Amino acid sequence: MEKRIINPWQWQAKNGYVQAVEVAQPTATLYCAGQAAIDADGQPSTGDMSAQLRQVLGNVEQVISAAGYHCRDIIRFTVYTTATAELFDCFDLLTTWVARHSIQAAGTMVEVKVLAYDSLKVEMEVTAVR
Repeated sequence: MEKRIINPWQWQAKNGYVQAVEVAQPTATLYCAGQAAIDADGQPSTGDMSAQLRQVLGNVEQVISAAGYHCRDIIRFTVYTTATAELFDCFDLLTTWVARHSIQAAGTMVEVKVLAYDSLKVEMEVTAVR
């Protein structure tokens, strides 16, 4: 697999994403469902945004790992949130996670009215390639 990052600007680097990722000759692609702050027993979190974001990132890691991929294989992510201002207050959790895993992914954030459960504040879906 060959991965090429396209960044005509540099300002997005501090936000933990790139403008585009081109993948040539991948051997496999993993499309992950949105990962929310739901525990292994299927119980949704009632925690604050920071706690939920930590659990979301942990859930993403677990799914990626279970599929035999690494987080650095993520090439696209979308973050859905019911509270953009709250997410920005702890956004460093996401950017630190991205940097720790050497992720270079095209990213999008979308504010939505509601997620699967009323108590949920953030969800993330990813695509990974190898």
